[in-house]
Amino acid sequence: MGQLSFFSAETDEPAVDDLAGLLAANGHCAVSASGARLSIVVDAAWRAESLVTEIERCGIDADVARSEEGSLVVRTAIGAELTALNATWSRGAVKAMPVDWVPSARAQRLWVIAAGRPDADRYLLGLDPHARDTHPVLATALMRAGIAPTLVGTRGTNPALRIAGRRRLLRLVENIGAPPETADADQCWPRV
Repeated sequence: MGQLSFFSAETDEPAVDDLAGLLAANGHCAVSASGARLSIVVDAAWRAESLVTEIERCGIDADVARSEEGSLVVRTAIGAELTALNATWSRGAVKAMPVDWVPSARAQRLWVIAAGRPDADRYLLGLDPHARDTHPVLATALMRAGIAPTLVGTRGTNPALRIAGRRRLLRLVENIGAPPETADADQCWPRV
Protein backbone atom coordinates (compact mmCIF):
# COMPACT_ATOMS: atom_id res chain seq x y z
CA MET A 1 0.00 0.00 0.00
CA GLY A 2 1.28 3.50 -0.82
CA GLN A 3 1.86 6.25 1.69
CA LEU A 4 -1.32 7.60 3.20
CA SER A 5 -2.23 11.23 2.82
CA PHE A 6 -1.66 13.60 5.76
CA PHE A 7 -5.44 14.16 5.72
CA SER A 8 -6.31 10.45 5.87
CA ALA A 9 -9.13 9.19 8.06
CA GLU A 10 -6.53 7.11 9.84
CA THR A 11 -4.73 10.22 11.12
CA ASP A 12 -7.76 12.38 11.91
CA GLU A 13 -9.19 12.35 15.41
CA PRO A 14 -12.79 10.98 15.32
CA ALA A 15 -15.48 13.64 15.87
CA VAL A 16 -19.29 13.71 16.00
CA ASP A 17 -19.31 15.95 12.90
CA ASP A 18 -17.80 13.05 10.91
CA LEU A 19 -21.17 11.29 11.21
CA ALA A 20 -22.35 13.68 8.49
CA GLY A 21 -20.90 11.08 6.11
CA LEU A 22 -23.86 8.87 7.03
CA LEU A 23 -26.27 11.70 6.28
CA ALA A 24 -24.57 12.18 2.89
CA ALA A 25 -25.65 8.61 2.20
CA ASN A 26 -29.14 7.51 3.24
CA GLY A 27 -28.84 8.25 6.97
CA HIS A 28 -31.52 10.16 8.87
CA CYS A 29 -31.84 11.88 12.22
CA ALA A 30 -34.88 11.71 14.46
CA VAL A 31 -35.32 14.23 17.26
CA SER A 32 -37.00 13.75 20.63
CA ALA A 33 -37.06 15.65 23.90
CA SER A 34 -33.96 13.66 24.95
CA GLY A 35 -31.90 14.60 21.89
CA ALA A 36 -31.33 13.18 18.43
CA ARG A 37 -30.72 9.69 17.05
CA LEU A 38 -28.97 8.96 13.77
CA SER A 39 -29.92 5.80 11.88
CA ILE A 40 -29.02 4.30 8.53
CA VAL A 41 -30.17 1.21 6.64
CA VAL A 42 -27.31 -0.84 5.19
CA ASP A 43 -27.22 -3.82 2.87
CA ALA A 44 -24.55 -5.99 4.52
CA ALA A 45 -23.50 -7.15 7.98
CA TRP A 46 -19.90 -5.95 7.47
CA ARG A 47 -21.21 -2.43 6.84
CA ALA A 48 -23.33 -2.52 10.00
CA GLU A 49 -20.51 -3.86 12.20
CA SER A 50 -17.97 -1.42 10.76
CA LEU A 51 -20.29 1.55 11.22
CA VAL A 52 -20.95 0.66 14.86
CA THR A 53 -17.17 0.60 15.43
CA GLU A 54 -16.65 3.93 13.64
CA ILE A 55 -19.56 5.62 15.44
CA GLU A 56 -18.30 4.42 18.82
CA ARG A 57 -14.86 5.84 17.97
CA CYS A 58 -16.66 9.22 17.76
CA GLY A 59 -17.82 8.76 21.37
CA ILE A 60 -21.43 7.80 20.60
CA ASP A 61 -22.99 4.44 21.51
CA ALA A 62 -24.47 2.54 18.57
CA ASP A 63 -26.09 -0.79 17.81
CA VAL A 64 -27.54 -2.84 14.96
CA ALA A 65 -31.24 -3.66 14.72
CA ARG A 66 -33.58 -5.12 12.10
CA SER A 67 -36.33 -3.07 10.52
CA GLU A 68 -39.85 -4.46 10.17
CA GLU A 69 -38.88 -5.33 6.58
CA GLY A 70 -35.82 -7.27 7.81
CA SER A 71 -33.17 -4.73 6.76
CA LEU A 72 -30.11 -4.04 8.90
CA VAL A 73 -30.31 -0.66 10.63
CA VAL A 74 -27.39 0.95 12.41
CA ARG A 75 -28.58 3.46 14.98
CA THR A 76 -26.96 5.64 17.56
CA ALA A 77 -28.08 6.13 21.11
CA ILE A 78 -30.36 9.13 21.63
CA GLY A 79 -28.34 12.05 22.90
CA ALA A 80 -27.78 15.76 22.90
CA GLU A 81 -24.46 15.29 21.05
CA LEU A 82 -26.30 14.76 17.76
CA THR A 83 -28.72 17.67 18.09
CA ALA A 84 -26.39 20.19 16.42
CA LEU A 85 -25.63 17.77 13.57
CA ASN A 86 -29.36 17.27 13.01
CA ALA A 87 -29.99 21.02 13.04
CA THR A 88 -27.26 21.54 10.44
CA TRP A 89 -28.59 18.79 8.16
CA SER A 90 -32.32 19.51 8.25
CA ARG A 91 -34.88 22.14 7.36
CA GLY A 92 -37.90 21.25 9.44
CA ALA A 93 -38.53 17.55 8.90
CA VAL A 94 -36.66 17.45 5.57
CA LYS A 95 -33.02 16.44 5.11
CA ALA A 96 -31.07 19.37 3.70
CA MET A 97 -27.33 19.41 3.31
CA PRO A 98 -25.48 22.49 4.57
CA VAL A 99 -24.32 24.44 1.51
CA ASP A 100 -20.81 25.03 2.85
CA TRP A 101 -20.11 21.45 4.01
CA VAL A 102 -16.80 19.87 3.02
CA PRO A 103 -16.64 16.17 3.89
CA SER A 104 -13.70 15.38 6.16
CA ALA A 105 -11.61 12.29 5.45
CA ARG A 106 -13.45 10.47 8.25
CA ALA A 107 -16.87 11.56 6.88
CA GLN A 108 -15.80 10.19 3.48
CA ARG A 109 -14.77 6.93 5.15
CA LEU A 110 -18.17 6.58 6.83
CA TRP A 111 -19.89 7.36 3.51
CA VAL A 112 -17.87 4.65 1.76
CA ILE A 113 -18.60 2.11 4.51
CA ALA A 114 -22.33 2.92 4.46
CA ALA A 115 -22.96 3.19 0.72
CA GLY A 116 -19.85 2.79 -1.41
CA ARG A 117 -19.52 0.22 -4.17
CA PRO A 118 -17.22 -0.51 -7.12
CA ASP A 119 -18.46 0.14 -10.64
CA ALA A 120 -15.94 -1.46 -13.02
CA ASP A 121 -12.91 0.87 -12.90
CA ARG A 122 -14.94 3.60 -11.17
CA TYR A 123 -16.46 3.94 -7.72
CA LEU A 124 -19.96 4.92 -6.58
CA LEU A 125 -20.93 6.72 -3.39
CA GLY A 126 -24.62 6.05 -2.76
CA LEU A 127 -27.03 8.92 -2.14
CA ASP A 128 -30.39 9.12 -0.40
CA PRO A 129 -33.10 8.48 -3.03
CA HIS A 130 -35.59 10.30 -0.76
CA ALA A 131 -33.52 13.50 -0.56
CA ARG A 132 -32.96 14.34 -4.21
CA ASP A 133 -32.39 18.04 -3.48
CA THR A 134 -29.18 17.09 -1.67
CA HIS A 135 -27.60 15.30 -4.65
CA PRO A 136 -26.13 18.26 -6.59
CA VAL A 137 -25.07 19.96 -3.35
CA LEU A 138 -23.26 16.79 -2.26
CA ALA A 139 -21.48 16.63 -5.62
CA THR A 140 -20.25 20.19 -5.04
CA ALA A 141 -19.20 19.34 -1.48
CA LEU A 142 -17.11 16.42 -2.71
CA MET A 143 -15.52 18.72 -5.30
CA ARG A 144 -14.53 21.06 -2.46
CA ALA A 145 -12.83 18.06 -0.84
CA GLY A 146 -10.74 17.59 -4.00
CA ILE A 147 -12.72 14.79 -5.68
CA ALA A 148 -14.81 15.76 -8.70
CA PRO A 149 -17.68 13.24 -9.11
CA THR A 150 -20.43 12.79 -11.67
CA LEU A 151 -24.04 12.50 -10.50
CA VAL A 152 -25.62 9.28 -11.85
CA GLY A 153 -28.87 7.36 -11.48
CA THR A 154 -30.90 10.37 -10.42
CA ARG A 155 -34.14 9.05 -11.90
CA GLY A 156 -33.83 5.58 -10.35
CA THR A 157 -33.72 4.11 -6.88
CA ASN A 158 -29.91 4.02 -6.67
CA PRO A 159 -28.61 7.56 -7.17
CA ALA A 160 -24.88 7.96 -6.63
CA LEU A 161 -21.84 10.09 -7.14
CA ARG A 162 -19.49 8.31 -9.57
CA ILE A 163 -15.76 8.82 -9.08
CA ALA A 164 -13.70 8.04 -12.16
CA GLY A 165 -10.08 8.51 -13.06
CA ARG A 166 -6.87 7.47 -11.36
CA ARG A 167 -6.17 10.77 -9.57
CA ARG A 168 -9.69 11.10 -8.15
CA LEU A 169 -9.76 7.48 -7.00
CA LEU A 170 -6.30 7.84 -5.49
CA ARG A 171 -7.43 10.91 -3.57
CA LEU A 172 -10.45 9.01 -2.20
CA VAL A 173 -8.34 5.98 -1.22
CA GLU A 174 -5.75 8.20 0.48
CA ASN A 175 -8.50 10.02 2.39
CA ILE A 176 -10.46 7.01 3.65
CA GLY A 177 -7.57 4.74 4.60
CA ALA A 178 -7.58 0.94 4.69
CA PRO A 179 -10.81 -1.06 4.55
CA PRO A 180 -12.25 -2.70 7.66
CA GLU A 181 -10.65 -6.11 8.15
CA THR A 182 -13.23 -8.31 6.45
CA ALA A 183 -13.17 -9.92 3.00
CA ASP A 184 -16.55 -8.38 2.16
CA ALA A 185 -15.28 -4.89 2.98
CA ASP A 186 -12.17 -5.42 0.88
CA GLN A 187 -14.30 -6.36 -2.14
CA CYS A 188 -16.37 -3.17 -1.78
CA TRP A 189 -13.44 -0.81 -1.15
CA PRO A 190 -12.26 1.58 -3.87
CA ARG A 191 -9.11 0.62 -5.79
CA VAL A 192 -6.68 2.57 -7.90
